Amino acid sequence: MMSFISLLLVGIMFPAIQAKQFTKCELSQVLKDMDGFGGIALPEWICTIFHTSGYDTQTIVNNNGSTEYGLFQINNKVWCKDNKILQSRNICNISCDKFLDDDLTDDMTCAKKILNKEGIDYWLAHKPLCSEKLEQWHCEKL
Repeated sequence: MMSFISLLLVGIMFPAIQAKQFTKCELSQVLKDMDGFGGIALPEWICTIFHTSGYDTQTIVNNNGSTEYGLFQINNKVWCKDNKILQSRNICNISCDKFLDDDLTDDMTCAKKILNKEGIDYWLAHKPLCSEKLEQWHCEKL
């Protein structure tokens, strides 16, 4: 019985994937280095991510035969590799499941590559929802 309890505690303390549901201000702090990258202001990123994934790192969306992962909803046909599409271009040279944890370093690196290659319109929510009137997406705590 004691070993079961020990194993249970280890499982609770070290989950396989550490996911995070960010708040607007937490995410603003983590993404502050993206402010102005490619001409995109931080509030635009925060708004776009909200409408794309709801600030949830474990968001997975199946979309017309492909799958999109994480906060930035990065697609497995082009940007990352998973076991669903074996012929992925994998431009970011990363496993898609890396976009489901709470370390956003690799997510931001890949999002910057996407922005450089595709522009902000890769994220369909940006143009209709996040290109103007961004006051509500600012965080005063920065």
